[in-house]
Amino acid sequence: MEAEECEAGPAPCSPLPGPRLHFPQLALRRRLGQLSCMSRPALKLRSWPLTVLYYLLPFGALRPLSRVGWRPVSRVALYKSVPTRLLSRAWGRLNQVELPHWLRRPVYSLYIWTFGVNMKEAAVEDLHHYRNLSEFFRRKLKPQARPVCGLHSVISPSDGKILNFGQVKNCEVEQVKGVTYSLESFLGPRTYTEDLPFPPAASCDSFKNQLVTREGNELYHCVIYLAPGDYHCFHSPTDWTVSHRRHFPGSLMSVNPGMARWIKELFCHNERVVLTGDWKHGFFSLTAVGATNVGSIRIYFDRDLHTNSPRHSKGSYNDFSFVTHTNREGVPMRKGEHLGEFNLGSTIVLIFEAPKDFNFQLKTGQKIRFGEALGSL
Repeated sequence: MEAEECEAGPAPCSPLPGPRLHFPQLALRRRLGQLSCMSRPALKLRSWPLTVLYYLLPFGALRPLSRVGWRPVSRVALYKSVPTRLLSRAWGRLNQVELPHWLRRPVYSLYIWTFGVNMKEAAVEDLHHYRNLSEFFRRKLKPQARPVCGLHSVISPSDGKILNFGQVKNCEVEQVKGVTYSLESFLGPRTYTEDLPFPPAASCDSFKNQLVTREGNELYHCVIYLAPGDYHCFHSPTDWTVSHRRHFPGSLMSVNPGMARWIKELFCHNERVVLTGDWKHGFFSLTAVGATNVGSIRIYFDRDLHTNSPRHSKGSYNDFSFVTHTNREGVPMRKGEHLGEFNLGSTIVLIFEAPKDFNFQLKTGQKIRFGEALGSL
């Protein structure tokens, strides 16, 4: 037997393995098991740095971690975890700091060049007039700069870009092409009180049918995005009466069209102020949606409104009625009248009912200015 083994010769040797990166899988599994027992905030805090490294490091350097059960937080969840409300409050404080007289022109000139601001339309063109960034953002226009179209039922309440418009279908509204959000999540539940301009609906009726108060009408929507370089005030888009305000404290994520395609129901996550009432054709609402560095949403006739406040928690809403025992009508608004302002740039969403022959005179993606026609009968 020994001779036969010798004749056969030694078994061929397998090539030596090259240098490889070995992860201590047993130790990692044990550590990940400990992480799973941690509280949710602590777990998010511990996994957040690893996730950042996972997306930043080249060549999938941390992908071997997935073999032992670790999964990176999605990019959307990672972005949602950024403290945008705190950052926006800090930005708001910074905007209130008065700039030295010699620094105002270079700072504002850089902003004008970056975002294409047309200062010839400003009521005050002298850059030294604006003491801080907040005053510059909220600059007024010359009276002739935005003539209000009197021939159409609904005008644009602000400068901006048309993201979407049309009839509301299946209680879903498009924030951008192909990306929708729930109408009820956006406006909040309908609760019957004396000040609301529409009657209670039966439980079997859809949310959309609760808003349409007149037979033969349809529900329409229009989404206008305000870029940082746009005029930041917004106005009444038609003659209507505001009876109710609902404030949703929420996140302050960016609302630019690219981000709106990325995050589902973005407008429902962000802080917003919903004004509801009625016009000559029934229900009418205007919603101002906050965004990153736009924690300040101001409604001129509503002194009780305080947005991006630490005392308001996300996931709730606060109602306020403008209908009182002494004022049974609410707040009347004329078409083109000043309504409110943003601190930087954001989004306006109009949702209203109108007869079936209402026609928008718009194209998706077009630039529009305050006072120009949105549509008419």
